[in-house]
Amino acid sequence: MKIHNDEPVLVKIEVPAHRLHNAEQILDQLGLDPSQAINIFLAKVELCQGLPFDVSLGDSALLSPSQQADEWSEAFGEY
Repeated sequence: MKIHNDEPVLVKIEVPAHRLHNAEQILDQLGLDPSQAINIFLAKVELCQGLPFDVSLGDSALLSPSQQADEWSEAFGEY
């Protein structure tokens, strides 16, 4: 079902209190609140047509800074 409406909707989630607290401290330093961070996450899911990170049972290599920059540029353009 596709909704063509930008009207806000309420999303209720349950997370461990310590996780929210720790995330809020980091997000505050970024100038974001949890709602904004979740909106960014959902936008990235939409852009990637999936989760914006690998989900696997095995180890995955971390991207180097230059690989991260390439990925960013491919997804969002030069910065």
